[in-house]
Amino acid sequence: MSAERAPGFVPVIAIDGPSASGKGTVASLVARQLGFHYLDSGALYRLTALAAERQGVSWHDEMALAALAERLSVRFEANAVWLDERQVDDVLRSENMGAGASCVAQYPAVRAALLARQRAFRRAPGLVADGRDMASVVFPDASLKVFLTASPEIRAERRYKQLMEKGMDVKIDNLLVELTRQMAERDARDAARAVAPLVREPTAELLDTSAMTIQMAVDWVLARWKHLQQV
Repeated sequence: MSAERAPGFVPVIAIDGPSASGKGTVASLVARQLGFHYLDSGALYRLTALAAERQGVSWHDEMALAALAERLSVRFEANAVWLDERQVDDVLRSENMGAGASCVAQYPAVRAALLARQRAFRRAPGLVADGRDMASVVFPDASLKVFLTASPEIRAERRYKQLMEKGMDVKIDNLLVELTRQMAERDARDAARAVAPLVREPTAELLDTSAMTIQMAVDWVLARWKHLQQV
């Protein structure tokens, strides 16, 4: 009997990819469709960066960040995220916290501190996890591994739309140029870090959503999952 068919085995769908590729939205919708739990691993790194900023801890102090990550008071409820009993959804999704997450995630001690927390999300009947090292490090035995990406230009446009929905009033040309630059820098930083870099795991299936709607991407993942269950 294979491990995946063994009693008590909890399946995982691991979806990795760069910022604004759509992986979070796709992963959460797939989880809802399947009735699985959902892990937004990036939120834990954003929360670490946010907690550090609020407590005056430098994003470049590895040991202090790791100690902070170990004692984070975090709560996920439906579509809300709480840090120290304060709802932080809006600030957590800011570009500043995205940069902070990328910065603190480069440190091995921080990643080690958050590893057990991430794996604890694996509960029956299953888990859909999105991030940058879900398939390669956190859940190497995931039943389905997907590397979801899109062109930098498309990702910048998607981020722009998200910011507009939050009420930001800026010129699109300037913002798109800046967002594209920021994403290129973050991609390079995430891909070059020594620990758990952003790379496509060898057994992960590539999904380029540049010309796809969210629903098309969700349907693609669900179709791959259904196929695996029939093998």
